[in-house]
Amino acid sequence: MPRVISYIDGFNLYFGLKSQGWERFLWLDVQALSRNLLKPDQTLAHTKYFTSRVALPPDKAKRQSTYIDAIHTLADTSIYFGKYQTNPHTCRNCGHVHNASSEKMTDVNIAVELLQDAFQNAFDAALLISADSDLIAPIEAVKRLFPDKRVIVACPPARFSQHLCRSAHAFLKIGHGSIEKSQFPEEVRTPSGFILRRPASWR
Repeated sequence: MPRVISYIDGFNLYFGLKSQGWERFLWLDVQALSRNLLKPDQTLAHTKYFTSRVALPPDKAKRQSTYIDAIHTLADTSIYFGKYQTNPHTCRNCGHVHNASSEKMTDVNIAVELLQDAFQNAFDAALLISADSDLIAPIEAVKRLFPDKRVIVACPPARFSQHLCRSAHAFLKIGHGSIEKSQFPEEVRTPSGFILRRPASWR
């Protein structure tokens, strides 16, 4: 069976769900989602989740930490961290200075893993869950260097990049049904026996 590795842009997926008002689906089992997007003749070899840890506000950081711990319980799943950076930003109209946050390194980390796995022949098809057009270059590199491998883009809810989708062999839009049936159970037990619970605001 064709081997698939999924590469998940965590923040792109998170903000897509938020844009839809789907906070109740944020307790998302990313491995189950990847498997639910495969064709019947494909097998999921590995799931790679890319994110950055937030520090503020404390309640958001706690929810994210709980969620990351839940992902850590999944077999054949790896997490790669970038940086969440806060810089002062000055409004051009009024001169007010406020802190603006941005995520760094996720697209680079995805590109590195995608190309490395292609060179190591770790997949037959790559499933890229993102709508970030910065990922066009690594997709085109895989297509050029490995014509026998396929890259499929899966756009998160409320996220779409025509240019990114055109660069891939195929694309799809992740719908409500796939998200709904890919949820963690209300309680997730870690290997040490600790119980992780869905955050209250995600119900």
